[in-house]
Amino acid sequence: MTDLLQQDATAQAEAIATGKVSPSELLEAAVARADALNPSLNFIAQDLRDMARARAHLPFSGPFAGVPFLVKDLHMPIAGQRSGEGSRLFDGHVATENAVLYDRYCAAGLNTFGKTTTPEFGLTVTTESKAYGLTRNPWNPAHSSGGSSGGAAVAVSAGVVAMAHASDGGGSIRCPASACGLFGLKPSRGRMPAGPHATEGWMGFSLNHAVTRSVRDSAALLDATHGMEPGSRYTAPPPGAGFLAATRSAPGRLRIALQREAITGVPVHPDVLAALDAAARLLESLGHTVEEAAPALPAEAMGEAFVAIIAAHVAHDVRTRLAELGRDSAGEDIELVTQMFAHIGNTTPASAIAGANQLFQQVAITVSQFMSGHDILLSPVFAQPPIELGRIDLSPSDIESWTGNVLGYSPFTALANQTGCPAMSLPLGTSRTGLPIGIMAMGRYGEEALLFSLAAQIEQAAPWAGRRPPLP
Repeated sequence: MTDLLQQDATAQAEAIATGKVSPSELLEAAVARADALNPSLNFIAQDLRDMARARAHLPFSGPFAGVPFLVKDLHMPIAGQRSGEGSRLFDGHVATENAVLYDRYCAAGLNTFGKTTTPEFGLTVTTESKAYGLTRNPWNPAHSSGGSSGGAAVAVSAGVVAMAHASDGGGSIRCPASACGLFGLKPSRGRMPAGPHATEGWMGFSLNHAVTRSVRDSAALLDATHGMEPGSRYTAPPPGAGFLAATRSAPGRLRIALQREAITGVPVHPDVLAALDAAARLLESLGHTVEEAAPALPAEAMGEAFVAIIAAHVAHDVRTRLAELGRDSAGEDIELVTQMFAHIGNTTPASAIAGANQLFQQVAITVSQFMSGHDILLSPVFAQPPIELGRIDLSPSDIESWTGNVLGYSPFTALANQTGCPAMSLPLGTSRTGLPIGIMAMGRYGEEALLFSLAAQIEQAAPWAGRRPPLP
């Protein structure tokens, strides 16, 4: 059973389908491993094992029939269950209906037995919160697991589940995938549902999908869950033959732009650059053309616009929750950085939000023009290997230092959110201290199939399935 837990979800589904193991047996193995590791790593925000045990005795269908699963405790309501959003402000909040995506996970056969940790409202690229505590990297517990889907990445990296739901508004799938040595793909804007009461998050910046061990799991899960939902303003282009099918075909000879410098100008760690250069050499050995290039973008204006849009949504979410509670103030029930975002959101004029939205349309046009001459933009995920816990949590002693630390750590990933382009983290590098380093590949809007094709080619050429953190 331990060996089966280490395999990907496709293999686990096959074992269930052929009668080698039952859904209940595999669920109990996953629960037992979670119980053994959660006290030291802290990745479970809510235990749903009883719900999963009841479901394990019912018939399953779908590509992942009976496979154990975890969802992130952020914008993923399950009727009758607590929705904590990583925040003490949401203590006692119980959902009255399911997320559209959760229903799609159930239709795909997945059996959810818990919710994973996240920072408050997903506002930082580490998973540390007053509500849940510190989520620790299984490769080195003193270091961050990434965020905001850090709990999901820890569960997969530690061998509890083969894949887990994650979401990404500025890098929150790719960042924890990078920190924990996993594959993580953020889909194109409009690809995934966000309902039941919204059809997009953060004005289209935020998308749902998953962190996985294998490329084929990510592709098959996207096949099973993507598509319009009622009320959608737009949808991403259809994937043709499908995402899993794309993993079975070669990507052809690609033109790859290599971005070694952050648009903000922050320094990139030598270990990260070494991993990036090694990835470029690997791609050249596979027949692709790699040249150093990057789009020219207004980094400072983009940063200010990004904060304005996120802050507006934070202010709205806090105000809505306070109205539900009949309160005028969140007080200490939200963290210092969240308070800062809420203040910015409440004091930024509406015209500035319109200007921010217009700026990102211009940025998307610039990037689209750049990508007309390149199939892939290759860069690091983080500018540094996984940092120590406590450096960018949401209740810092100095907000100014916090801002600088975040910008110095994660200057690459937000561009894909701001433009709506798909992007993936590939577990290709390792620091001199043994920590994972992810390499990011961003594609043109709507072209996840090309990313999956390339990822499968890389996975075969430089397999990562055997890499495991030093855990029992």
